[in-house]
Amino acid sequence: MKCFLKYSKFCDFPIENLPYGVFSTSQNPSRRIGVAIADSILDLSEVSHLFAGPELKNHQNAFKQETLNEFMALSPKAWKEARDTIQSMLSEDNPILKDNAALRKRALVPQSDATMHLPAKIGDYTDFYSSIHHATNVGIMFRSKENALMPNWKHLPVAYHGRASSVAVSGTPIHRPNGQTVLADGDAPIFGPSRLMDFELEMAFFVGGANKHGEPIKMDKAQDHIFGFVIMNDWSARDIQKWEYVPLGPFLAKNLGTTISPWVVTALALEPFKVDNYPQDPQPLPYLRHEDKFNFDISLQVDIAPQGSNVSTTVCRSNYRYLYWTSKQQLVHHTVTGCNMSPGDLIATGTISGETSDSYGSLLELSWKGTKPLTLLDGSQRKFLQDGDTVVMKAVCEGDNYNIGFGTCVGTLLPAKQY
Repeated sequence: MKCFLKYSKFCDFPIENLPYGVFSTSQNPSRRIGVAIADSILDLSEVSHLFAGPELKNHQNAFKQETLNEFMALSPKAWKEARDTIQSMLSEDNPILKDNAALRKRALVPQSDATMHLPAKIGDYTDFYSSIHHATNVGIMFRSKENALMPNWKHLPVAYHGRASSVAVSGTPIHRPNGQTVLADGDAPIFGPSRLMDFELEMAFFVGGANKHGEPIKMDKAQDHIFGFVIMNDWSARDIQKWEYVPLGPFLAKNLGTTISPWVVTALALEPFKVDNYPQDPQPLPYLRHEDKFNFDISLQVDIAPQGSNVSTTVCRSNYRYLYWTSKQQLVHHTVTGCNMSPGDLIATGTISGETSDSYGSLLELSWKGTKPLTLLDGSQRKFLQDGDTVVMKAVCEGDNYNIGFGTCVGTLLPAKQY
């Protein structure tokens, strides 16, 4: 498969990828749906008339919207037809764009000229807790090694409902939150800026299609509702969380902001990178079982760049494959009660930690609750995030002479606002 645009083998966005996003430019401030290819964006509003196959000829308007929701609402057959059509129009053997200078000038926008936006209107957002290494680490820190996992953890995918309104696209700064904290057990709470700000390395998928209220999504149909994946940073105020989470779980410690990468890598693009699902013992209940592979070899990385420093430090290298519960199991469990999902709903994995200390996906683990500070390349140390720190998350699948990249998920922590 060869594209008429040239790029290196390490490019995030080859013709094998084709992730979707929403962008605007200073010349055209309207938001449009685009596909990343090489260092450009293919503006689908300019080529919507070329989607003339049986699944899309009556849905060309979906590519002229300001979000991906209408396209996400279509069938997996339509998603596949769209991918095939885009690959064909970008192929070096197809003259439709390659040899049409006027159309190419309108349809191909340099990524450097674009401002990225949230790819969908997110109606609901749920965050799971699906990495066994992360859950075990947290359990050891706050309970004991013998009692690390709660009794339900290996029987169902644990989750909480997050705040969709504060999900932000990469590049959006996040303010340190104010809230109630307790300095020592038994003390009265105080109010002020969080002292223990953290990142959480996660990924998330956008729901495609919908199920009616009262009609669960069964396992054999789950993949039909998984449109594509993004990188996610679930910013967390650990001291606020510690005080508030009993008995109902995270609230203000999590709703301050959640950052996602702007490009949605489709499940179709990830097919070559499927790996064995994480071994589950005990075997889950029948409604949660699936034998097909739906775990992925996606390398993950987190860097911290202090304010005023021109040096960033890689503090974590992990992998999506460490998830105990698959995204299909997450979705099926979420809807088993008849909970209705909508196109554009966001479902997150929870922190993805690996087996070794350099693969832990949060500072809570990397510094082991602040007892083992990290030394960055500029000589500064971190137990938790400092104001001005920029957190950069990356994800990539390494294929045969090509990569599938997700772009970056970037956020800078700003000081708390005066309350």
